[in-house]
Amino acid sequence: MKSKSTTALLAFFLGGLGIHRFYLGQNVKGIFYLVFCWTFIPTLISFFDFFVFIFMSESSFNYKYNLKTGF
Repeated sequence: MKSKSTTALLAFFLGGLGIHRFYLGQNVKGIFYLVFCWTFIPTLISFFDFFVFIFMSESSFNYKYNLKTGF
């Protein structure tokens, strides 16, 4: 089961490389982050992702990212 706080921390510190997307199981998005990391655009996007994850409710996060795991 994925943690909202871990995802937010990964987005803040390693988001420019797409590590938070790999953590969430979104490998295609993670690869795009890695391919374009030299442009710093993924860094900007991950900064916004960080705030989305921080302000997202726990139940909303679980519904969106943990529903497929069959917790």
